[in-house]
Amino acid sequence: MNIVVCGWFRHGRHAWEVIWEGPLGTVAVIGIATKDAPLQCHGYVALLGSDDQSWGWNLVDNHLLHNGDAQGNYPLLNNAPKYQVGERIRVILDCDDNTLSFEKNYEFLGVAFRGLPDKKLYPTVSAVYGNTEVSMVYLGPPLDG
Repeated sequence: MNIVVCGWFRHGRHAWEVIWEGPLGTVAVIGIATKDAPLQCHGYVALLGSDDQSWGWNLVDNHLLHNGDAQGNYPLLNNAPKYQVGERIRVILDCDDNTLSFEKNYEFLGVAFRGLPDKKLYPTVSAVYGNTEVSMVYLGPPLDG
């Protein structure tokens, strides 16, 4: 199990796009982490969201993860469809409001996490499937509307 991290943010609003281009496996999590989050572990577990230093959305089962526990289903829709390989997920980090939100195929899915810490936060993905490919592209400040 590995985590991929790039760049960091502490102020302002930021958006980046994630596209899972290969099989999801049993765990495919996107989100954010502080520099204190673990970057490796053994086994097929969701490392992102496994402690109090990371927050993630598992695309396989639509659960939000933080502190080693599922924080509920996401998005909060009846019969929310599962992620399909190749769909675009936009991650929106608001460091001024301390929130993390997601969009799928340009549809806003709502705020996933509130009360994020005032620390450097890193865009992060976590996967267990060895031959998957994930693209992550920074988009800049999100456009409102």
